[in-house]
Amino acid sequence: MAATGVCPCGSGIDYRACCEPLHDGVRPASTAEELMRSRYAAFAKGLADYLFRTWHPRTRPPEVSVDPQMAWRGLAISDVVAGGPDDDRGEVEFVARYVKAGQVGAVHERSRFERRAGRWFYVDAL
Repeated sequence: MAATGVCPCGSGIDYRACCEPLHDGVRPASTAEELMRSRYAAFAKGLADYLFRTWHPRTRPPEVSVDPQMAWRGLAISDVVAGGPDDDRGEVEFVARYVKAGQVGAVHERSRFERRAGRWFYVDAL
């Protein structure tokens, strides 16, 4: 049965119409921002395999895991540089809020993305 409800990525769209098709491999992300949002949603849903598949082979670790103790609580995009449908590189700056062991925290990152063979990949954080 398909997951329902608003997508964790913050788009305001139902998950089935937003990040689920990316997570299920139905279609690739069309922009660096869309990939970043889908990766956040994958963290929120515990989809380590998707995170591994969308991490650039040059920089990804041998294994990718998701901390089950982290409850992701929101994503705010603060800047996007390039990364559009006609670009090969892009950057997305964001703040992702979480709760772990009763403590509230946030990840503030400027992520770099590259398109390879027509697909966007997360490269690293600046």
